[in-house]
Amino acid sequence: MADFVFRVSPNIVLGSYTVSRLGQFVNEIGSKFMVVLDPILKQVGISEKVTKPLDDRKVNYFIFDSVAGIANTQMVEQALTLARDAHVHGVIGVGGTQSLNLAKIVCEVYHETQDFYEFVDGAIPSVAPLPLICVPSTIRNPYVFSNFTPIVDSRTNSTKVIKNKNSICRLALFDPNLTVSLTENQIASMSLEVLCLATEAYISPKASFFSDMVAEKAIELTGYALDGAPSLMVTTPSEVLLSQGGCMAGLASSISSQGAATLLALSTYTKLGISQSLVTSILFPYIIEDHAKFKAERIARLAKILRAAPDEAGDEEACVAYADYVRKKIAKSNLPARLKDLSVSIEQLSLVAEDAGQLEMVNFLPRSMTSDDLFDLIKLAY
Repeated sequence: MADFVFRVSPNIVLGSYTVSRLGQFVNEIGSKFMVVLDPILKQVGISEKVTKPLDDRKVNYFIFDSVAGIANTQMVEQALTLARDAHVHGVIGVGGTQSLNLAKIVCEVYHETQDFYEFVDGAIPSVAPLPLICVPSTIRNPYVFSNFTPIVDSRTNSTKVIKNKNSICRLALFDPNLTVSLTENQIASMSLEVLCLATEAYISPKASFFSDMVAEKAIELTGYALDGAPSLMVTTPSEVLLSQGGCMAGLASSISSQGAATLLALSTYTKLGISQSLVTSILFPYIIEDHAKFKAERIARLAKILRAAPDEAGDEEACVAYADYVRKKIAKSNLPARLKDLSVSIEQLSLVAEDAGQLEMVNFLPRSMTSDDLFDLIKLAY
């Protein structure tokens, strides 16, 4: 068990219509902001839910909505220049993973005098970051609370990781009403991604009693959202339960670490532009089966918390039931069950495994894995 070190940050606000209080929260930080806005939110008419509270509180802001597709270092440079020229007091990231990652990196290097690409190449920022407010519009957010942020290096089209000493998010505001833009398939795949994030955090060598507690709660809440609560005492709407589960899984992941499925999904998205949630959901049952060989007791406990296996089931039986549960959810939601269903070749995925094996995150997997081991996992799911 790893040593337990926990810093109480950021302030987390979660609930329906909490975005209506955004102006109040940001006024406590400053009066001039850049809003990094996911363009899809404009298309579906949700952006006003974010901007109106700022207008009502007379907050001075401008919108950066040029996050087209995969966020890369060129987009960061553009946003960073605009933020510095405007002398903003903070950045508000609104949307999915790409928008939040871009906003996070801008805050991290805003006060730095070194060339931005020095941090892309591994230098660690040393100056205090700009305040960051995250307003996710999805139910899963793997990097909001983490002390690193992935980004695509425009020079090589490969994944790089920008490190920070501590989590830089000052406020994380989760409003389930912002997830209405998600399709049923997106919700299904992201729900499985939440379960995977929590499971990876639970079986990580960096797990602690605190990350275990948070991961278990993430599994329980997400299970309630997917299958209904076992008691009529739980009347929370499913969209709120999913946001709660996603928040807890992201927190558990940041306290512990991510695993092979998340790592490969990140590299696949970077390299091929394929949805991280879809790739994660496909890989997830194979991760369970692989790690059950040496983490059976812990995986079995999660299976029982999820109610995928009965309490009296043995460890091996519970692990099998957990993998079957995920596969049944994939089939019920009509999601791709194999990587080949994503119209990607095994040759392309070999490059994904190679890239994933170069990232520092590979050092914190539940078992030692090289690029070859990651590719073996891909072949099983292909």
